[in-house]
Amino acid sequence: MNDSVRPAFHGFEQIPLREYAERAYLDYSMYVVLDRALPFLGDGLKPVQRRIIYSMSELGLNAASKPKKSARTVGDVIGKYHPHGDSACYEAMVLMAQPFSYRYPLVEGQGNFGSTDDPKSFAAMRYTESKLTPIAEVLLGELGQGTVDWTPNFDGTLEEPSWMPARLPHLLLNGTTGIAVGMATDVPPHNLNEVVSACVRLLDDPDATTRDLCEHVLGPDYPTTAEIITPRADLLQMYETGLGSVRARAVYEKDGNNIVVTALPYQASPGKVIEQIATQMRAKKLPWLEDLRDESDHANPTRIVLVTRSNRVDTDQLMGHLFATTDLEKSYRVNFNVIGLDGRPQVKGLKQFLSEWLHFRTDTVTRRLKHRLDKVERRLHLLAGLLVAFLNLDEVIRIIRTEDEPKAVLMARFGLTEEQTDYILETRLRQLARLEEMKIRGEEAELIAERDRIQATLESKAKLRKLVKDELLADAKKFGDARRSPLVARGAAQAISESELVPSEPMTVVLSEKGWVRAAKGHDIDAGGLSYREGDGLLGAAKARSTQQVAFLDSTGRAYSTVVHSLPSARGNGEPLTGRFSPAAGASFQTLASGADDDRFVLASSHGYGFVTRFENLTGRNKAGKAMLSLTPGAKVLQPAAVGALDQDRVVAVTNVGHLLAFPVAELPELDKGKGNKLIDIPKAKLGTERVVAVAVVPAGGMLTVKSGARTMSLSWKDLEAYVGARATRGGLLPRGWQKVDGLDVG
Repeated sequence: MNDSVRPAFHGFEQIPLREYAERAYLDYSMYVVLDRALPFLGDGLKPVQRRIIYSMSELGLNAASKPKKSARTVGDVIGKYHPHGDSACYEAMVLMAQPFSYRYPLVEGQGNFGSTDDPKSFAAMRYTESKLTPIAEVLLGELGQGTVDWTPNFDGTLEEPSWMPARLPHLLLNGTTGIAVGMATDVPPHNLNEVVSACVRLLDDPDATTRDLCEHVLGPDYPTTAEIITPRADLLQMYETGLGSVRARAVYEKDGNNIVVTALPYQASPGKVIEQIATQMRAKKLPWLEDLRDESDHANPTRIVLVTRSNRVDTDQLMGHLFATTDLEKSYRVNFNVIGLDGRPQVKGLKQFLSEWLHFRTDTVTRRLKHRLDKVERRLHLLAGLLVAFLNLDEVIRIIRTEDEPKAVLMARFGLTEEQTDYILETRLRQLARLEEMKIRGEEAELIAERDRIQATLESKAKLRKLVKDELLADAKKFGDARRSPLVARGAAQAISESELVPSEPMTVVLSEKGWVRAAKGHDIDAGGLSYREGDGLLGAAKARSTQQVAFLDSTGRAYSTVVHSLPSARGNGEPLTGRFSPAAGASFQTLASGADDDRFVLASSHGYGFVTRFENLTGRNKAGKAMLSLTPGAKVLQPAAVGALDQDRVVAVTNVGHLLAFPVAELPELDKGKGNKLIDIPKAKLGTERVVAVAVVPAGGMLTVKSGARTMSLSWKDLEAYVGARATRGGLLPRGWQKVDGLDVG
């Protein structure tokens, strides 16, 4: 299209979509960072918190007043200053009223304001009432004294403070959390007395290091009495960099056979902790515990009772396990990322934070003093004019009565300013008649003395520092309290392994032909005599202990494992192994074995190959199993044979046609996985009809039982001498009538 005929567009700007999206996202990001998620270092508040507190003060909801419906406050906030959702605004107000969320709550709530179990279970704002707490005075007390800048609200009809003239570093006292775009903040709460002490130290010694300040600020101080167990060196590093983490641990005491938890970490839900412990008890992972009770009430906000089975239970070991596996111990991220006095977000260390806040506080006090100085000087100016009027009262009255323009005449006659003259003219005659010279001069003298004090303070950095310090100490005396969260050096909590938690009992693991598994207590179990599902029967059984693992091998040579105590009881039919593992399509489970990790087994296939391996190699967490025994086409997995002594035991392999060979175990290689070496020779011509039916390991002096149908034949260690040969040889032929072998057993 020719430019001369291109239609003209007016009233909007044409820019590339990429540029528009980038600019819009950056604008949104800066809004979230500066106006929503991150707190201002000076007063430690986010905009919504600042607007809530200011609105409550405007409604007259100070600590001495009667509370009003929370809906009234929220309505004022969102209607006048914060055009956002009412639920988010109310939740922010509730948070400032929860004594388990704020170290020094700013709002006093009446009604249901949530609980430690569920902080968001508070009642609707139409049901609750609220007002400010006494410590909110620290934020609001100097608001009308020229200490802050004021900005128009969202529609320009009202003005709101840009920040609060905080007399204390509120951000450190109550902490905060927030997630912005590309950054976050996590400031833990601290003790008021400790923070003020550090501020005073920094005022007296501006060169004090973070290590020096940490002599005063010992660590975070949460609303609960749970122990802080973070090492002191880690806390110092956290305050140096402004980044780190803090660990808090529940407090417990022994009460006879019971363990009583009396304090939980910050933001830990008692209900969730109880559920976590109960889940472990149901899973039989806490055999030391007999019962669990929640005895919390108004007198004891946290009282969780753990009933142990006997007084021989190692309390410290048990609690160490619970600390490691439940919310009885929690870790908190620390990130001192705040908006500084320059209006930019930055991660600040403790010294930088306090130094910048003291600069903010000094500026606030300076503005307050200058504002007061202006008021004092204006009052002195008015008193000087009033004194002139008193000394010349008759003349002033005559001029006011007779002159058409008394203001100009008074100014010319007595040398008064316009402001003084207006003040005289606005004063009632009755008050003028009662004025006394001594009273005026007395007030004037007091104001002159105050003016001199203020000027002296403003002109002296030392006096200004002393005033800031005195005010800090006065607030600390009024609002300070003892530390709640004790700092205690503790070792890291260790979870107890399942093998230690579960009592070690003899068990027999039974596997059916169709892959169903179960575990019976004891080793004297007649596995064949158990009841099976219709069409199913015994495939194999393995003696084990409840704390050990049991391994299963499938028809592809892959191994799978699980803990014995997790298997279902033998009272029923058990459960299918396919519910626990994911074998390949068409694969079936063929054998099983159990033992300690260092126990050794001979793994072999029906084609006469095998090797020695440690039981640990058979175990793993993978549901799909792990490749273990490499099989030649048509070969099957044989029952693993346990090895006792590598230097004494004999491996015995027997084929279905009666060829039996015995040789030292030491002649077999020890492998992690593979095909292995040849155990007994089977001629290639006979591979289709002859196969190895069983492999056994006979200890020195042991007895071997050969099974053929319902008949058995016993071979002593000495009898086996006739069948001993080199590995991979043909071996000896069993006597006539015993050349149809079904299996071997070691007695």
